Amino acid sequence: MARTILHLDLDAFYCSVEEIHNPQLLGKPFAVGGKPNERGVVASCSYAARALGIRSAMPMSKAVQLCRGLIIVPVRHELYSEYSAQVMNKLKKITPQLEQISIDEAFLDLTQLDEEPTRLALDLQADIRIELQLPSSIGIASNKLVAKIATEVGKKSSARKNESPYGFTHVPAGEEKNFLAPLPADLLWGVGPKTSARLTELGIYTIGDLANWPEKEMLSLFGENGRDLWLHANGIDERPIVTEYETKSVSQEITFNADVSDESTLAETLREQAFEIAKQLSKNALAGKTVKIKIRFSDFTTFTRQLTLPTSTNDGEEIFQAALKLLKAFRKPNQAVRLIGVGVSGIGAPIRQLGLWDISDK
Repeated sequence: MARTILHLDLDAFYCSVEEIHNPQLLGKPFAVGGKPNERGVVASCSYAARALGIRSAMPMSKAVQLCRGLIIVPVRHELYSEYSAQVMNKLKKITPQLEQISIDEAFLDLTQLDEEPTRLALDLQADIRIELQLPSSIGIASNKLVAKIATEVGKKSSARKNESPYGFTHVPAGEEKNFLAPLPADLLWGVGPKTSARLTELGIYTIGDLANWPEKEMLSLFGENGRDLWLHANGIDERPIVTEYETKSVSQEITFNADVSDESTLAETLREQAFEIAKQLSKNALAGKTVKIKIRFSDFTTFTRQLTLPTSTNDGEEIFQAALKLLKAFRKPNQAVRLIGVGVSGIGAPIRQLGLWDISDK
């Protein structure tokens, strides 16, 4: 039996939340993100700003050049998390088969539900709009890949200037390949700039072009990624809904407003990051064995170094001392630092040390 997968995307999510709290922003070009004079980037931007060429992840300094009157709103992660949680709670009431893939995006498996998918999806979209005042776009298909692309197609086809699109696209089972065929090849997962350039060299411009190539040739040209590309181009994606993800690593990093050379400032930053990581690990009853630091110098060269500890830990001081040791091992005296971060991997349940009173004669 074909599956029924729903993909939901909250359109311009950060901006939509900011508009709820400040209606004067409606219809105006604004961006959520950091300050242009502090290396800030655009985290999200309104549709009015997008019409001027502003995009997410763009340096805010460039965004201001494109729009001199651009309104800049600072990021409020806690507020966005609150709204995200309300949306995800609505989705969980529909089915526990929920895979949240970001703060504003999720998949639902509707296969076992009796309700007609289109009606359910449109009711959900209206419910989120009326109760939470948030715009969303939805795609429905037999697998995750096609459902997500359906969402993107719906957003683009129904978008109106300066307004959220409320897109909705349902791809019936059996129509996956025909739906994908005319779309640009770079819409497929796994097609980044380099792969896209190579496909263009081969005369492959659309997903349909890619689907028409022999699978063996794709495998020969791109390795295992070529097999996935061919399968995806033919609308085939067997990945299940993942309701829980295993925590593989926990990390913290910061880009300084100005390059830092002071040893004590760098050490204190590492300490704060290490103790925040320890707090997260302890909260989830986890510990890690490998400590890694990431550092970017003023010339943008970036290094990572790691150290494996004898036993797993969630102790902030132990994580800090390992990170500091790594920093001192390869940073030159007075070398200016642009970005610094700490991470812990090799995560699992903490190893409990036996104390004197834990010994039993049973």
